[in-house]
Amino acid sequence: MAEKSQWDMKKRVVVSGLGMVTPLGVGKDEFYQRLFGGECGIGEINAFDTKDFTSHLGAEVTNFSPRDFISVKNLRRMDKISPMAVAASRLALEDAEIQINADNRDRIGIILGTAFGATDVTVQFAENLLAQGPAAANPILVPNTVMNAPAGHASIELGFRGVNTTVTHYAVSAEIAISYAVAEIRRGTADFILAGGVDILSKFYYESLTRFHALSPAGGGQEGSRPFDETRNGFVASEGCGIVCLESMESAQKRGSDYYCEIKGFGLGSSICSPTQWPRESAGIEKAVTRALKNSEVTAAEIDAVYAAANGGKDLDAAEARAYEKLFAEDKNKPVMTAIKGALGESFSGGGMRACALALSVKEKMLPPTVGLINPVFPLNYVMKEKQKTDIKNALLSGISFGGTYACLVFAGRSDEGE
Repeated sequence: MAEKSQWDMKKRVVVSGLGMVTPLGVGKDEFYQRLFGGECGIGEINAFDTKDFTSHLGAEVTNFSPRDFISVKNLRRMDKISPMAVAASRLALEDAEIQINADNRDRIGIILGTAFGATDVTVQFAENLLAQGPAAANPILVPNTVMNAPAGHASIELGFRGVNTTVTHYAVSAEIAISYAVAEIRRGTADFILAGGVDILSKFYYESLTRFHALSPAGGGQEGSRPFDETRNGFVASEGCGIVCLESMESAQKRGSDYYCEIKGFGLGSSICSPTQWPRESAGIEKAVTRALKNSEVTAAEIDAVYAAANGGKDLDAAEARAYEKLFAEDKNKPVMTAIKGALGESFSGGGMRACALALSVKEKMLPPTVGLINPVFPLNYVMKEKQKTDIKNALLSGISFGGTYACLVFAGRSDEGE
């Protein structure tokens, strides 16, 4: 019998589980302690030699043992990126206290964002193919060259059979994946959806960014990630995975889940911009935020905190700051703002890790510091050197990509209303 699905735009969607494999630790506890404690996950890259490059820093995932999360049989078929996605998915389900069984496996899905996928495997496959011909191509590598490999491996290892989709949209891949998942929960196509993003550092990927002069220290100066700072000179590349487990509020209440927060809505947008440049004007960002607020039935004055997309790039940070100056110009109490790419770097699908961090912020009523921000160049209300206690009723997660694509989500704290 065909499954029935019916849109319910009023259905409230909540975050009931978090899973992460990040430069600041594996799992929510270590991640929270280190991020909110002001630690930085950026350092000299160890995975490959950078002596021929102009940049040498990156935010790498360390102290991660895939065997702790994945069967040996399945692990043999995976590359570098898929174990991160599988581990984060497992952690999110465990955190949500969801056990997969015959009764629910068809109603559990995954919508995962990845900007570049397994660049290490793709390069290896292409090199073998060009050097020795098709007969030399390793058949085990082929499935891992497709963007949907991480999501596919997660469903195979964990045993769920619901919606399985991958979103590839540059630096807002994860934010769009989460927005899509919220819509699917409202649509009724799944009871639980794992959503977020994953990307990795590889030598090819890193070299490509340096050749585009995207990485710090573009234009000279000290290498590093300094969001909104007057000395910012480009971003630092990173890797990692962040997954949120989404379900309806009705489902969470029925299960007795101590969920983190609600995702009230989202807004998408775009503007004319070169495919390899960050936006220089703020109008597109303003539209995406306005749409997110309208979709969430929240006003700009009701936003208490902002997780900015700022990554230390000259153009991105300036355009985003101008957007906030206009959006919150009429508000006497400006929202408190943090930008955690100063600690995590820019992985392009890092919206998954930032979504996990924001969920923790809403629940714990705490905002992490903006690592690297010493001399702000824009008049905004920043969290700087130390974490800050903040009663967050509504918060904005901002996603901005080169090429001029935007995805913003509104997170909200728990309320007794309707519970």
